[in-house]
Amino acid sequence: MPEFLNIGIFASGRGSNFRAILGSIKAGKTKNARITLVISNNSGAGALQTARENSIPALHISRMQFTSDDDYTKALFNALENHEVNFIVLAGYMKKIDPRIVRKFKNRILNIHPALLPKYGGDGMFGRHVHEAVIASHDPVSGATVHIVDEEYDHGSIVLQKKVPVGPADTAESLAEKVLAIEHQLYPEAIRLFAEGKVTFKNGKTEISR
Repeated sequence: MPEFLNIGIFASGRGSNFRAILGSIKAGKTKNARITLVISNNSGAGALQTARENSIPALHISRMQFTSDDDYTKALFNALENHEVNFIVLAGYMKKIDPRIVRKFKNRILNIHPALLPKYGGDGMFGRHVHEAVIASHDPVSGATVHIVDEEYDHGSIVLQKKVPVGPADTAESLAEKVLAIEHQLYPEAIRLFAEGKVTFKNGKTEISR
């Protein structure tokens, strides 16, 4: 059964995946969804600027603003509640999500990882580090994975994956460009599937009906 998604975006940087998702919603390709809030731990994040340019509430919420983890987490919960967020999308967010938020939004937090999980995932495997590891391993393919966020890094059940070839002349930089291009396709598609009620869960795994 389709459910309208009020999406909260968490981003730390320029937010190119956020822009791809927003573009898909604006173009009518992703229906039953809107972005109601953007949160960043970085006051200078491009994602916050993009949100403001599109009249989307944009908040800088950082652990450094608070005296305790509890106060920080409460601020995040309050922001999500005040903007009626019922679905969270991590778009280049460089902080681990508090387990209390993960539990509150069980199976309703997505992340995108620049490799084919479960390969090249885990603590410390982000950005350039991932692509360098793929190149060093001489792996002929890489790609991107949209997955559910749980309490471990890059561990939640896989929603969608897409592959790209790794050529002999590829560098971490050129591979990053290839992977980012398919991320911009894959992430809006995953959100569309959730918004259309086509993603279900069975025995800890995602099942998709097309």
